[in-house]
Amino acid sequence: METRTKIYQNIYQDSVALMRISATISDMPGIEQASGLMGTTTNLDLLLESGLLDARPNTKPSDLLFVIKGKPEALDDAFTAAEIALAPKESSESSGGVKRLAPTSLLGALEEAPMANLALISTPGEFAAAEAMKALRAGLNVLLFSDNISVEQEIILKKYAAEKSLLFMGPDCGTAIISGVPLAFANVVRQGNIGIIGASGTGIQQVSSLIDQLGSGVSHAIGTGGHDLSKEVGGLTMLAGIHALANDPHTKVITLISKPPAKEVADKVLAAASNTGKPIVVNFLGADASQIKGPHITAASTLEEAAHRAVALDKGEAADFTSAGPEDLGINERSKIIARTIKSPQRYLRGLYTGGTFCYEAQLLLQNHLSDICSNGPVGNAQKMTSPFRSEGHTVIDLGDDVFTRGKPHPMIDPTPRNERILQEANDPETAVILLDVVLGYGSHDDPAGELAKTIGAARTSLKGSGPAYIASICGTVNDPQNLADQKAKLEAGGVTLCASNAEAVILALQVVKRSQQ
Repeated sequence: METRTKIYQNIYQDSVALMRISATISDMPGIEQASGLMGTTTNLDLLLESGLLDARPNTKPSDLLFVIKGKPEALDDAFTAAEIALAPKESSESSGGVKRLAPTSLLGALEEAPMANLALISTPGEFAAAEAMKALRAGLNVLLFSDNISVEQEIILKKYAAEKSLLFMGPDCGTAIISGVPLAFANVVRQGNIGIIGASGTGIQQVSSLIDQLGSGVSHAIGTGGHDLSKEVGGLTMLAGIHALANDPHTKVITLISKPPAKEVADKVLAAASNTGKPIVVNFLGADASQIKGPHITAASTLEEAAHRAVALDKGEAADFTSAGPEDLGINERSKIIARTIKSPQRYLRGLYTGGTFCYEAQLLLQNHLSDICSNGPVGNAQKMTSPFRSEGHTVIDLGDDVFTRGKPHPMIDPTPRNERILQEANDPETAVILLDVVLGYGSHDDPAGELAKTIGAARTSLKGSGPAYIASICGTVNDPQNLADQKAKLEAGGVTLCASNAEAVILALQVVKRSQQ
């Protein structure tokens, strides 16, 4: 294998586009890995840590760096494909029929689309805060996909947005749906009466997809960024989102999604939500549900429960919901059938997640039933893994964590890292169940289920038909680019047991593990 590096000047691509280009090139014959990043100090550090670079190249932050590792004879074609993908795109024709290049600055884009009222910003962190402020000063609402923004910068941007009556989503906001338009990583859901405000991208995706599957729709889904409900930031975006949805005539029900906020922030958020007078569903994952109370407020323990309660309220029904548990006949019967395929010494559950919130939720659901859970992002009674690259006991992993994605696309975009981990876990004789999430929608891989089914088939072939059971949930809708029905069919054909939600999949996997040990 050979590693070759090229530096491109004055060619900018946003983070999601670069990840998708990198993933496409990594799939080319003879290519082991490809990574395209802007030449910032942080990105160069990532490439050095990942081993793709041996030495720091002489680049400027505005340079684009492409590093490709593969067979020498495949590299020329790979770089040609990269350059085609990176080539500037033409904009629409001018009135004189002359083709123009697409604008390369925010203000240039605003000149071409003067009616625009929202900017989606995805630049290296060193420049993101300045670009975001530029957008706010131009009177634009902002979705800041970029991360590596300091808390101090976040507070300044959000306070400025509030002064100008603008909405600031982010930083590190990966999902939003505004007036039916999916932004960043989001699903295609029908429009309707349920507004969502979430500090979790995959949390918003799960709830919005389930709302669509249950027959209701979403008015807007507002992402806040992961630090918004900290004591320092004070829930500035969630509070602004509550105000916006309270005054939106199309929003009849509001759903809030987050990990447990700081106590004083939770109090402010719940008070503001109650004052809207609209029905509110609150899912603070892992928080004491008895503390989530107030006029018009209904607490939900899981993402699935939040979706069901919101839909019930939208339909004018009582917000009752009974989560699928061990006593549920469907779970019990399925777990009995699957447990019969588990043989000694198989005894451990291995959760391999691409969505961080799904990993978080899984640990919360397992913590009172399994005493020896390990994770690279431990929650509750889970322990920190000795090494994120080797499971021990019952293990639940977030494969989207930085340790796995340095210099590489996120596993929602490129499933290769998780596929490799599946093969590793399948060949561990102590693995009883492999628990998986599949996330559809814009930004995600074109066929995640197909890639997953191929990997599981290869694992079963190498183990001569034996090995662990596979349980998964799919987060998506029939209108997503990948099509939910097609994705389900591929996984079921590959022998994967599918569940309606991550919570249901976790409970089924838990029951299988417990039954196999009886």
